[in-house]
Amino acid sequence: MKVMVFHIGADRYALPLWAVARVVPAAALKAIPLAPAWVAGLLDLHGEAVPVIDLSSLAGVAPGQLWYDSRIILVDYPTGEGATRPLGLLAEHVVGVDSVDADALLDPGVGGAPFLGQVATSGTGMLQLVSLEQLLAPDVRALLFPNAGAAS
Repeated sequence: MKVMVFHIGADRYALPLWAVARVVPAAALKAIPLAPAWVAGLLDLHGEAVPVIDLSSLAGVAPGQLWYDSRIILVDYPTGEGATRPLGLLAEHVVGVDSVDADALLDPGVGGAPFLGQVATSGTGMLQLVSLEQLLAPDVRALLFPNAGAAS
């Protein structure tokens, strides 16, 4: 399986490549008042306001500075009943595309953030998948996508 690899702090994470619509350089974002701290803001993408989540803050890692390889990974976020909306994921140190043997993916064995999924190990270390479906709690989904409802 092809994946987009990035770092949250010192750890490596990935999204399945099929989930990635586009990757753009980190850009200035408009703040969203009263949003959780890990909501980085809104990205103006060709006239469309796209909410952006700071993956480091979401994972409980102190947000770092923007690096030359920080990117906004744009995904089609599932909002329920087959509908999707664009969502940006601000990620530190985007490494690029890699391959993961689907048979090598294992259950992490510990409970933690619901959006963190299976892990794989290789010569370059451990990598953990991020599950888009579990990324946002229903109340945050409703905040970011008010017209889509808070379907689970």
